[in-house]
Formats: sequence, structure tokens, C-alpha cells
Amino acid sequence: MKIESVKDSSAGAGWRIKIGFTVFILSITWPVLIPVLPFIGFSNKSVAAVTGFMFVVAEVMMITAAAIAGKDGFAYIKLKVFSFFKLYTPSRVVSVTRYRIGLIMFTVPLFYSFLSPYIEYYWPGFGEYRIINAIAGDFLLLVGLFLLGGNFWEKLQSLFIHKAIVTVSNDHEEGL
Repeated sequence: MKIESVKDSSAGAGWRIKIGFTVFILSITWPVLIPVLPFIGFSNKSVAAVTGFMFVVAEVMMITAAAIAGKDGFAYIKLKVFSFFKLYTPSRVVSVTRYRIGLIMFTVPLFYSFLSPYIEYYWPGFGEYRIINAIAGDFLLLVGLFLLGGNFWEKLQSLFIHKAIVTVSNDHEEGL
């Protein structure tokens, strides 16, 4: 189905697309409430039961959104949602400086998590802020991944493909 036909068909069925879009967004955001449940006072058993229920309801809501919006309307909703997220995808090729900064931000948390048990043994009090350090490390790792750009994602993906072959171009002479 072409994008033009999706846009043309969406003009006639406005209320269906709006309701379908609302249900679609609710189905995505509904499971976000799961981490809040223990703070409200739910027991571990209740959290597990509600979590399973929430995921089933989220899937049912997604199907309901597709049924309400119809085939063309659901294609229009997906087009709008994915075009919004496409704005925030990392760029394909990045500068050498950005790559170096991203590589440092990516590797420092990995080395920190590897070395922290050993450092803690020799440096009393080092482990007092474990959670804060872990959150900061996760943040650095994710920001580093986005700074590294789209080509790095392909490099990272090739680590998990057994038959991947590395091809090195002459571009590495400019320094990295």
C-alpha cells in the first residue's frame, strides 16, 4: 500500500483513526505502569499477576485499535508513529571526534562494571553508591551507542552473526 493511498483514505475516517490511535497509544503505555505497582503496595504475587494481565490486555488493545481504525487507518497510525521515532534514530556516518567520544562513553561503563568488584575490595566505601553508579553507567552506555552512529549498530550486530566477515577500508588511516 502506498503512502499516498494511506493519507487519502485517512481523511474520510477521522473519528475511527483518532479512537484507534488513542487505543494504540494506550496499549503501548499501559505496561509502563508495572514498575509503579510495588510502590502502591502490591505484593510480589499481585505484581506478577497484574503484569501478566497487563500484557494480555495490551495485546488485545492493539488488536482492537487495528479493528477500530481499519486496515488503512492502522497503516496510517503506524506510519505516523514510526515516522516520529525515525526522527530520533542515530545518523549513519559520524565524525571522528563524535565516534571517539561515543566509544569512550560506551567502553567506560563496561570497564567500570568489570573492575568495580576489585576496586571495592581495595577501596572501602567505594560501593556505597552502587545504584547511582549503575544508573549513570547505563545512561553513558546508551548515550555512547547513539553517539557512535548507525554504522556502529551494524558492527555490534555483526558480533552476533556467526558468518559475518569484517572488511576494512582504507578510511582507517585518518585515525581512530
